Formats: sequence, structure tokens, C-alpha cells
Amino acid sequence: MNTSIVPAFRLRLRTQPALRLDLSGFVPQALDRETPSGVARRTLWHGNVQVPIGEFFDVEAMAADGPELVFEGDLSRCDGLGRGLDGGRIRVEGDVGDYVGAGMRAGEIVVTGSAGMLAACEMAGGRLEVGGDVGDYAASALPGDMDGMRGGLFIVRGKAGARFGDRMRRGTAVVFGDAGDFLASRLVAGTITVAGAVGAHCGYGMRRGTLIFAGPQPEPPPTFVPTGHDVQVIWTLLARSLAVHGGPFAALAAGRPRRFVGDLAADGKGEWLLPA
Repeated sequence: MNTSIVPAFRLRLRTQPALRLDLSGFVPQALDRETPSGVARRTLWHGNVQVPIGEFFDVEAMAADGPELVFEGDLSRCDGLGRGLDGGRIRVEGDVGDYVGAGMRAGEIVVTGSAGMLAACEMAGGRLEVGGDVGDYAASALPGDMDGMRGGLFIVRGKAGARFGDRMRRGTAVVFGDAGDFLASRLVAGTITVAGAVGAHCGYGMRRGTLIFAGPQPEPPPTFVPTGHDVQVIWTLLARSLAVHGGPFAALAAGRPRRFVGDLAADGKGEWLLPA
């Protein structure tokens, strides 16, 4: 029996699932006072059949100073990891599938590899960091819903797919690599900053919010217009908050940004900041 009151386990993928494996709801807080054998007996959806976790993972307890799960292996066929997380920490040493961090409200998720589609969709708080790339619709809304990411910090060290931040409403997203088409489409609020190149139709239907280009400067579309306002004070504060991420974001404060507002085709008042 695990006498520790802190649920902390290491799960090593032993066998690749033949179908998609749904890890939704498998979060540290749900494993309080659980034993490794008890964790292994818990069931997950594998396609349309529930199977014990132990059928795919080796489970062992580990020392930690708080609730924590560590996954090892290629989890690219495992979806919903950290979905609805409300505290604690999850670390994935490898790739992960779709919906990582979807709807999370607190806590931290770190993925050393890449993530599939819909990462951080409807995320409301906490911190999610992906060391590699993320697929389409990251930081966006779940299919059929109206609001995308609603809070928290989302960091992508690699590239982002299409529709990143679609309908995003609040929070901060930092992308070190390139972003695909329709970046920040229908953005309602929040801040997205990108260090790489962006695809076509950037800011399409943007309503409010802020888009910062820390790397290549795209040509604003005709539905975005320059304002000529002096934004140096707010820029200094914003750039200072982004400098903690290092790399191309560390030197933002030295620039003087041009400000464009749009998408006027959607009666939008979103802003593009392009530091010179």
C-alpha cells in the first residue's frame, strides 16, 4: 500500500494501442491514496471498449512534492491527456495525441515532444508547454463550441498548425516557430505572439485581442489599417512580460511597434503589433 498522501506515478508505455486510447479524466487528483496496482486496474476507453491501464502501461510510484504523473514513450495514439486538469503536474517524455490540456483550469502540463490537434482548446488556466509542434486548431474551441482558449499560458516551442487561436477569448499563447493558415482567426481577446513566419489569412475575422510578430513581419491585409497611436508605454509593459520566455522575445522591448487595427471586414478592433 502506498502510504504517501501525494499521488505521484510514472507510467511507461509498454504496448502501442491498436486504436486511439482516451486518457480524459486520468489526472493526478483522481489518484489520491491510490497504489500502482490500483492505478493499473483503472480503465480507459480503447476505441469503444474499456480496458485496464495496465494493459498498455507499466505503473510505478515515484517521489514528488505534489500530485504528479509522468508518462514515458510515444503517446501519439493517446488523446485527452490532462483534459480538465485542475491542479498538479503532468509530464510527457515523448509525443502525445489530440486534445492535450483541453479545458484545463489549473496546474501544469509539459510535453517534451509534439502534440496532435486541438491542444489547449478551451484551456481556462494553468500552464501548458509543448516542446515540439502542435497540430491544427490549438488554443481554439472544441468542435461545435463558440469560445476557444479562455485563460492561462500556452507555450509552443515548435511550429503551430492551421487555425491556431481560433475564437480564443483570453490568456497568452507564445509560439517560437511558424504558424499555419488562419492564425488568430475570429480572435475575441487575449494575446498571441509568434516568432516564426505565418501562413495565409492571418487575423481573418479578428474581433479584438492582440497579435504580436516577434520574427518575420507579415504584410497586413487591406482590412487592417495603421492607427499611428503612440503605444510605447503599454508596449514596454507587454514586451517586458514576454521577455521571460527568452529567445526572440527577449529583445522585443528594444523595438518600437507599428500598430494596425482590424479586421474591419468583421467590424473588428483587434490589433497587430509589428516591432521594427
